[in-house]
Amino acid sequence: MKVLLTGGHGFVGRALGSALVAQKFPVTSAVRDGKPARGEIAIGNIGRDTDWSAALAGVACIVHLAARVHVMCDPADDPLAAFRAVNVDGTRRLAEQAAAAGVPRLIFVSSVKVNGERSAPGSPLSAADTPASADPYGLSKWEAEQALREIAARTGLATVIVRPPLIYGAGMTGNLARLAGLVRRGVPLPLGAVDNLRSFVGLENLIDLLVRCVRHPRAAGQTFMVSDGEDLSTPALIHQLAAAMGRRARLFPVPVQWLRAGARLVGRADEIERLIDSLQVDIRHTCETLDWRPPVSVADGLRRALSGW
Repeated sequence: MKVLLTGGHGFVGRALGSALVAQKFPVTSAVRDGKPARGEIAIGNIGRDTDWSAALAGVACIVHLAARVHVMCDPADDPLAAFRAVNVDGTRRLAEQAAAAGVPRLIFVSSVKVNGERSAPGSPLSAADTPASADPYGLSKWEAEQALREIAARTGLATVIVRPPLIYGAGMTGNLARLAGLVRRGVPLPLGAVDNLRSFVGLENLIDLLVRCVRHPRAAGQTFMVSDGEDLSTPALIHQLAAAMGRRARLFPVPVQWLRAGARLVGRADEIERLIDSLQVDIRHTCETLDWRPPVSVADGLRRALSGW
């Protein structure tokens, strides 16, 4: 079963490509430009005019990771238009050409941001919930999902949608890496009073699920939430990060309303909300449909991610 992987040079793509090869899948990785290495094919920029035909020959499954990704301070004049050009128009173009070429299955890695930025206490987000995208990135992923469903209904292309929360693993960047850096340096953190729950997914667990979606007959037509199955409060996450690095967590309690007020004063309200709010996902549908369980615990996943820090 030949697999076409887009975004193969990215954080998830490198790990997924290696896992697929290890399981004897023939893999072609679509790259943007330059001189493709063995097993790669250049397709140029992803958008409404991309020609995927050469990359689709003999492909039985596509895993579509390539995307314009979320950034905290987007430099684009019109972020929504920029996200739509790649994440919506580019995904639609790939799916249309895949269906025309007779590719049986396309797996689209979306985002929990389709559901929104937070969950109510005791009410984890599920694929059945009404989407509540709060930013251009999340909206573009939702619109891409809708485009895929329309194409699937019209052509018979079997689509699989996976919505991960924050992904961590070796080589990670972003907010969790910055938090880990503060913990490693022993910086006292005023987050001891935070009482929330957030879902994360380790890279190994996400890869395991994606590989299962490549071959599992019951994955077709489904939307899956994914996580480690162990939700953590922000203080618990900090303790786990510290343990993974052999450090001591340094936490002290500051009332949450003070944290919010201080963050607004310095223009970092969005960052503090991600540390204060809950964002849980419900993976029961995923586990039951695919007979799947996350194979790596949070503790082991963080130890692997932070090995050498």
